[in-house]
Amino acid sequence: MRIGYLECFSGISGDMLLGALVDAGVSLDLLSETAAALNVGARLETRKVMRGGLTATKVDVLTAESDGRTHDEHTHDHHGRTHDHGPDAHDHAHEHHNHEHDEHHEHHDHHTHEAHHHHEHSHAPHRSLSTILGIISSAPITETVKLRAGRAFQLLGEAEAAIHSLPVEKVHFHEVGAVDTIADIVCAAAGCEVLGIDRWIASPLNVGSGTVKCQHGTLPVPAPATISLLGDAPIYSAGPAMERVTPTGAALLRMLDVHYGPLPAMRVQARGYGAGGRDTPEEPNLLRLLIGEQSAERQAGIESDFESRVEPIAVIETVIDDSTPQLLAYVSELLLQAGAWDVYRVPVQMKKGRTGVQLTVLSSPDRVPALRELLFRETTTIGLHWRIEQKLALDRRFVEVGTPWGSVRIKVAHWPSGDVANASPEYEDCRTIAQRHAIPLKEVMRAALQAYATSGKEGV
Repeated sequence: MRIGYLECFSGISGDMLLGALVDAGVSLDLLSETAAALNVGARLETRKVMRGGLTATKVDVLTAESDGRTHDEHTHDHHGRTHDHGPDAHDHAHEHHNHEHDEHHEHHDHHTHEAHHHHEHSHAPHRSLSTILGIISSAPITETVKLRAGRAFQLLGEAEAAIHSLPVEKVHFHEVGAVDTIADIVCAAAGCEVLGIDRWIASPLNVGSGTVKCQHGTLPVPAPATISLLGDAPIYSAGPAMERVTPTGAALLRMLDVHYGPLPAMRVQARGYGAGGRDTPEEPNLLRLLIGEQSAERQAGIESDFESRVEPIAVIETVIDDSTPQLLAYVSELLLQAGAWDVYRVPVQMKKGRTGVQLTVLSSPDRVPALRELLFRETTTIGLHWRIEQKLALDRRFVEVGTPWGSVRIKVAHWPSGDVANASPEYEDCRTIAQRHAIPLKEVMRAALQAYATSGKEGV
């Protein structure tokens, strides 16, 4: 089975996927021919850029419709600063698809533009969904590409219709109907087709944070269309405040029927890095694509075994700067008693130079309401946040070994293949022995590990 794995540690957008495809070996000529086949005046350019010290491919979709300027003019903002522009710049600037969009709008593209960079688009036409589908269906491209690209726009239309309580046939696209976004989606569909991927898998999605400004006002990231398209996909927020998953990126994930999970066991045959427009200093603004083969045996065994262990996990966090260590220790015990899987505390530097403590609670999603209430009741915090992520745990078994002072259980973790991944003495057993015999805890733990190593036991 041929696997395509998308590592979305910095999100995903249309131009990032195109860049990753080209970087992984997809012919630029093929994508350029696809763009030309649409007969909408789009052409592609690529260049190598650096993101976080890594070389990546940046794909630009150049059109007269983008904003009425030449490419050279488009690479500078109103203050003369040079930016990386291209489809990512329009991936969001053209894809807040509004059914009644004013001809002049202002948009802060947090994925590719500086926050102060404003554009006015006074000439891009409104397009109905049927018009866009007509452009795609009439192009001399393969039927598979037509179906995939058409499905992406259909999903975008349905998402917008639901947001605005309109029939989908009443939705008219202004921004998302821009030529560059049509080229993004159709070219991505063509590039993915030639790879011959049997199954697409993606990591949890870093959607970013902050706000985005569009016709409907200033909205939180992820944008409404993005969050609607993502459905129950695992998401989180990390890094500087910016938009990382755009509506086009979310539609492409749906178009490819992406599954979400850890990197499966496979032999990597090709890799590609696609760059977003902004060069974020703290973490590379990249999408990595890994392409590889997985045998039927390993898919039926290792991958299915791993996926059967994936379960949702809730992460609750709050930062407190006006509490005592004694109180936080007491609250941690209460949280564990209330069903939390784990609780940990990390010192953080807060505003105005104050030192605080970040309290993080891990639990099953159904325990979130009770644990939230406990945190508000027992601590001085006045705010907290939570998210749902995915948890994967290895199979664990216990074996019992003998020491000079008594028996100790050893927790043994196994890979799906059955090989031992880790073995650790059970803390409470060792602690009881150490206290009972007045000997150092480390001696008990060392003796238990030695006994396990010489026993030849694999776990029961």
